[in-house]
Amino acid sequence: MQSHTSPRPNWLQSYYFTRAIFSIVWIATAVLAGGKPLPAAVLLVVYPLWDALANLVDARVNGGLKVNPSQALNVVVSIATALAVVVAVYNSTYAVLAVFGAWAILSGLLQLYTGVRRWRAYGTQWVMILSGAQSALAGGFMLSRSLGTVAPTILDIVPYAAFGAFYFLFSAIWLMVATYRKAHA
Repeated sequence: MQSHTSPRPNWLQSYYFTRAIFSIVWIATAVLAGGKPLPAAVLLVVYPLWDALANLVDARVNGGLKVNPSQALNVVVSIATALAVVVAVYNSTYAVLAVFGAWAILSGLLQLYTGVRRWRAYGTQWVMILSGAQSALAGGFMLSRSLGTVAPTILDIVPYAAFGAFYFLFSAIWLMVATYRKAHA
């Protein structure tokens, strides 16, 4: 069994690529769904559920939930967010954006912590740390927009998902380059 201090080779790289691909597909589907309420509602619930699943799998691969407390908490926060989105969808789009904003803040801070903790084992986690910090800031922006006068749509969440896709993709490539350099040094 792998410990959290000696992760499986290439796991994190594959994990980041998978997260980037999911986000890209989610974005394309959200744009194609446009303003249709049912597809948008489903996508808005699926996004945090995917985050919960991804964190759960990653934590298990890297020693389990006990040794990855930030990811364990992120699983709980993301599942609670999905449930809150279900309730918010029946309330208003403002409420949905507020829920996503709060989630972006919490999950961003947890991602930032995970990136800092992983730096020792993987190195090159500065992109994920930056991503976590930006997620928290984006959450604050979403919360402020949820109090605005213009009714939000799923398209207000697309930039958040796009930055996530970018950061995951960049991190995967960065790890791939770092691994290549180590192998050829």
